[in-house]
Amino acid sequence: MATNTDRIEKSVLLHAPRERVWRAISDSKQFGTWFGVEFDGPFVAGTSIIGKMVPTRVDAEVAKRQEPYRGYRFEFQVDRVEPMRLFSFRWHPFAVDSGVDYSKEPTTLVAFKLNEVSDGTKLTVTESGFDQIPLERRAKAFAANEGGWAAQMKLIEKYLAQHAKG
Repeated sequence: MATNTDRIEKSVLLHAPRERVWRAISDSKQFGTWFGVEFDGPFVAGTSIIGKMVPTRVDAEVAKRQEPYRGYRFEFQVDRVEPMRLFSFRWHPFAVDSGVDYSKEPTTLVAFKLNEVSDGTKLTVTESGFDQIPLERRAKAFAANEGGWAAQMKLIEKYLAQHAKG
């Protein structure tokens, strides 16, 4: 079986209306609550936004694993905001070493796509562009984000269950 080293793709069926899921991924405050980050502003296509890591508020176990990264700052370049359909951004994957300047490295593209299905909303997250990341950190960044996106799919599911009307 062939493996793809350039992209990660994760999907989850969310038992929530598309409008609710859209707010959870496109509103920077809601996104930050489940993802584990505080942003300095809203998500606007074509702009950059600074995030500061804070543990997620929806799962104590995941929050514990995020705690060592508390306060770490990173940048999102918001790519596209297509209401009810697609939200995407670029970032430096697993750029967690404060002693490294990642600004000269290529970024990966993270895309959240929504599809309405009979039981709710199918959310698919794809992160692509790993083959352009410097070889010395590519495999580690891919492995970290592979596990990270699996965890984030569970976090958004929990968030939506906990904040059904939000």
